[in-house]
Amino acid sequence: MSFDVGIVGVMTSDMTARMLRLLSLLQTRREWSGSDLAERLDVTVRTVRRDIDRLRELGYPVDSARGHAGGYRLASGTDLPPLLLDDDEAVAVAVALRTAAGGLAGIEETALRALAKLEQVLPRRLRGRVTALQESVAGITWESRGPRADPALLATLAVACRDHEILGFDYTTRQGTASPRRAEPCHLVASGDLWYLLAHDTDRDDWRLFRLDRISRPVPTGRRVPPRPVPGDDPAAFVAARLSAAPTRHRAVATVHAPADHVRARTRGLATRLRPVDDATCRVDVSDDSLPRIARTLAGLDTDYTLDADPAVLAHLRAAAHRTLRATGGPQEG
Repeated sequence: MSFDVGIVGVMTSDMTARMLRLLSLLQTRREWSGSDLAERLDVTVRTVRRDIDRLRELGYPVDSARGHAGGYRLASGTDLPPLLLDDDEAVAVAVALRTAAGGLAGIEETALRALAKLEQVLPRRLRGRVTALQESVAGITWESRGPRADPALLATLAVACRDHEILGFDYTTRQGTASPRRAEPCHLVASGDLWYLLAHDTDRDDWRLFRLDRISRPVPTGRRVPPRPVPGDDPAAFVAARLSAAPTRHRAVATVHAPADHVRARTRGLATRLRPVDDATCRVDVSDDSLPRIARTLAGLDTDYTLDADPAVLAHLRAAAHRTLRATGGPQEG
């Protein structure tokens, strides 16, 4: 069953149901042909045209194009059109808003405002489901250790990825140098506290990763291009491989006395940096810009290992070990 967050009209019950179904279809896909809509609604193409006209009269901005490749699409307007959600979608959105949102700056208050609007119109049958699900799922909110992404920037990049639109923006490198970039956005990938844009740099004719907290002043160019396939057809794996190959400030490689599968199950996000040595040993590259993050990763291995690392890494680990020994009353080196 579906419910509408705001459609108003005086129609027969059959027509109302069909109009709501039509609106729901338009919201699920970028473009529909008249024949596809007619087949889904079990009506004629002429009836679809009349129903589209009725939606326009109600204020829904529906664009249409003639010809063989023509079709209908729900366009953006001056106001957000009423949104149609089925029961499962409404419950999912409400729960997600209640638990929003790590890694995004300043979104908690916005999420609460949106949740208040949604819960005001939720049917009674769904409010119980939302409350039950929320009460049975425990969540822990940690203070983000890294920079947080701007929701407005995230939305702009998501639209550019969806529309395959070339985007211009300023980018600050890890050395602090800013430069203008022009790229084809393809995917947004979250890794821990950080968000990355996977894009094809048009000036360098190569794939690049851009951290969202280093992107500023995005400007859509209006130029759309055909979708560009990501090497390997797996954006997350491609990003993970690029991140593992990227230069880091501190080098640390652990030879772990455990099978690769054992370690892989305990090291989130390090699959591309893990190499089996034999059936009982593997090597893990835990190099990172952050000394505490290296220490946390090594602690998570939960087994014995030997370490080949930079002096700064070894000094940090020794200092942390001594603090732990002092805290627990254990023996300490002189």
